[in-house]
Order: sequence, then structure tokens, then C-alpha cells
Amino acid sequence: MADYEVAREFDASGLRCPMPVLKLKKEIQRIDVGQVLKVIATDVGTKKDFPSWAERTGNEVLEMREEGDKIVWLIKRNK
Repeated sequence: MADYEVAREFDASGLRCPMPVLKLKKEIQRIDVGQVLKVIATDVGTKKDFPSWAERTGNEVLEMREEGDKIVWLIKRNK
């Protein structure tokens, strides 16, 4: 697990599909290209949705890890 400098963090815990990915779209715009966004989610659908979104938009999932019932994502803004 690498150490990334997180520019912004948002907690999507309790949100169900499609809200986590819709919020991700909005939050990634609040950081600069090259910065990292940390997302905390509880919806297991993000395991499929976030990588698909990143691939479609040219952004990059740096890390995904599970901490209890939480899924922690580090996503780098590339565009």
C-alpha cells in the first residue's frame, strides 16, 4: 500500500447506486489534475462502478481496500 497525498476526501457511506459514482464525478472536479481524491463507500457496487468510470473518463484508480464494512478508494484525477 503506497502513501499518496490526498487532496480531498468525501464519505459516500450509506449512499446506494448510482449516487456514489454521481458524487465521485462532482468531487473529482474539485481537485486539480494530478491530485488524489479519497472516497469512502459502503455500496459494494462501487467495486464495479468506480473502475468502469475511471476507465471511461481517463482517471486512475490508485488503490481500493476494504476496512470492515467500508471500501476506501484513492482516485487520481488525470483529466
